Amino acid sequence: MKKETDIKLHYTEKGTGSPLILLHGNGEDSGYFIHQIEYFSREYRVIALDTRGHGKSPRGEKPFTIRQFAEDLHDFMDEQEIEKADLLGFSDGGNIALVFALKYTERVNRLILNGANLYSAGVKPSVQIPIILGYHAASLLAGKSEKARKNAEMLGLMVNDPNLDPEEISENSDPDFLRIPKLVIAGNRDMIKDEHTRLIYASLPNAQIRVMKGSHFIAKEEPEGFNRIVEEFLKQERQC
Repeated sequence: MKKETDIKLHYTEKGTGSPLILLHGNGEDSGYFIHQIEYFSREYRVIALDTRGHGKSPRGEKPFTIRQFAEDLHDFMDEQEIEKADLLGFSDGGNIALVFALKYTERVNRLILNGANLYSAGVKPSVQIPIILGYHAASLLAGKSEKARKNAEMLGLMVNDPNLDPEEISENSDPDFLRIPKLVIAGNRDMIKDEHTRLIYASLPNAQIRVMKGSHFIAKEEPEGFNRIVEEFLKQERQC
């Protein structure tokens, strides 16, 4: 029986081979990964999604949350008949990828988290405080302004989500989750606190960590170094 969904996600696809799904950050779209789509399509079937309500993907009627985005990814993979894929998520995309991997472990081959966070306090105060203030201001105006409502939804993702407990992750004894190779990668000037990035790494079984010179947006600003690190990880694990 065909599974019903309220939206169809827009996506960019290039290359053949095993699927590598790219998940962008808050307020962005699949175009963020322009340098990764081109590079990895030489060896993989690269699929860059526009998350619900981002880019060319419709908003739909379902909740605007990280967990719903993970469900959307599950539906998309079913629609595309993708049994298992490598996931590379940036920022909120990393949060989506982790939530997805925790729930649908059997659908993940390798997991790459770039600039992800488990909860809002993982973001540096200089970045997070303006986000919180903006969220509350937009929420107050949401009933009167469609623009404010949409802004409140976007900012709400960074205030309320993904709200993951590191102990629950580290204590996950699912053999499939344990066996998934994982890479945590961030910039040394990332908007995510360094100690939080290292907490994610420490909470994940079978994980590696790499910190590059650069900001939160290393995949876009330092694609050569970023792609090399990701490629080395994928090839290394492929040989295991």
